[in-house]
Amino acid sequence: MPATGDKRPHSGSHGDAVKRAKPSGDPMAAARAAAAALAARIAANKPQSNGASPSPSPAPLRAPAAPAAPATSAATSSAAKLEAVKARLAALKASSKINSKIEASAAAASDPFRPPVELDTRRPDPRAADSTRKEPSAPPAEEKHNPYFDPKSVPAGKQRASRTLLFNSRGKYLEQASKLRAQARLEEIKKTLAVQARRAGLDENNERGFVVQPPPDVEWWDEGLLDEKTYDCIENPDKVKIDGDDSIITIYIQHPALVKAPQDKRLIETKPMYLTQKEQAKLRRMRRAEDLKEHQAKIRLGLEPPPPPKVKRGNMMRVMGEQAIADPTAVEMLVESQIAQRHEDHVKANEERKLTKEERHAKLEQNQQNDAAKGLYMCVFKINTLAYGKHRYQIDQNAKQLALTGITIFNPKMCLVIVEGGIHSINRYKKLLLNRIRWSEAISRPTEIQAEKQASEPQWMRSLDENGDVKDISYNRCKLIFEGELKQRAFRKWGSKVCETDGEARAVLLRSKIDSMWGLALTTGPE
Repeated sequence: MPATGDKRPHSGSHGDAVKRAKPSGDPMAAARAAAAALAARIAANKPQSNGASPSPSPAPLRAPAAPAAPATSAATSSAAKLEAVKARLAALKASSKINSKIEASAAAASDPFRPPVELDTRRPDPRAADSTRKEPSAPPAEEKHNPYFDPKSVPAGKQRASRTLLFNSRGKYLEQASKLRAQARLEEIKKTLAVQARRAGLDENNERGFVVQPPPDVEWWDEGLLDEKTYDCIENPDKVKIDGDDSIITIYIQHPALVKAPQDKRLIETKPMYLTQKEQAKLRRMRRAEDLKEHQAKIRLGLEPPPPPKVKRGNMMRVMGEQAIADPTAVEMLVESQIAQRHEDHVKANEERKLTKEERHAKLEQNQQNDAAKGLYMCVFKINTLAYGKHRYQIDQNAKQLALTGITIFNPKMCLVIVEGGIHSINRYKKLLLNRIRWSEAISRPTEIQAEKQASEPQWMRSLDENGDVKDISYNRCKLIFEGELKQRAFRKWGSKVCETDGEARAVLLRSKIDSMWGLALTTGPE
């Protein structure tokens, strides 16, 4: 007999005692809840199905045969209900597996690097699920008795997010390449500095760079004061040269000579202001008056003897007095002799102050060197022809006298004169070639000696043409085509060169690295 409090299920409910709720959220959680409810109902119905009573009875009563049928039917209905619940649980599990595979395939489609997931779209067989289904195994004893295990701490499976496309910004690799090149240059500079330091013995990584050299036995400034090369003899007064005559210590003070700065050599000295004749005479009177006062003071003090009276023709009678009256002829001859002596002394003093020929040349040479030391300048002159020997002589001699270096190039097309030297010499030479020399003057017929010298020269350099007539050089001109300052001289001396072609002229100037002057002269037209 069924229990009094239990209600018999309806025949059309397919064995469900309670209406099944739709699974919301996780299907597995719903399945587990249904299984737990079913197990509770089975446990409650077990005593009634077996026919046992919860309280013992001393003598069980035999049940009549007629009521046994309802008990058998109740047991059959409970088993049927249990089998139906098991089948539904298996179907729920199969559907949850399919859903998980679908989600995995969707994630694999979004991630190209994730392996594909095979989906089992076949419909599960309820009988196979019932046969393969096992009872949920109880947790192991270790997990039951482990007080430190928390199931909530186990992380759930994370869904892998799809990676987005990352594009390189413009100039990224160019910047990396520039950094690599800068690093390479820095390494080369470090290697170069290391090699230089190693050659100079100043390598910081070397042990010698950290070794402190011991002090010398005696310092260099004390070597002249000691007889020995050590300070051990300083206690011996005989070996210390301080107060003796051979000591380097004296009462005099040595003042080193002042050296002028390099830029001071280039300064132009200002000339003094010129005075008029009246101003010069006034200064001369004042200077001679001061000298006379100084001379008279020395005579009064007895430092110098008094000079003899200066007798002239105008003061002869006043100075000589009675002697002039007694013998005027003798006094006049005495005065004339004194006047002649004074003139002779004056001329002699002037001659002594005058420089000799060698001294004048040395002074001129020194002045020219000082002028060149202030700065070097170059001038290039273009001349149509130098067929007249007088012009060649003036060019050559003045360049030598002014201590100029350079060259004169003779060519059938034109002649080129290149000079270099100090500013003073260059200015004088410019005035010579541009103003003083008359380039278009008529050529005079050469002498026999000149004709012999011109016989070895080419025809275009002679003063006479092929017919023996004097050439007309009225078209001849001289033009300054270049002027500038130099760092150093291009020529060691003054000279000349005959060049028949342009190539020879360029080759000559190429030795001094000024071959561009020939091209400049060719492109420069007449005035």
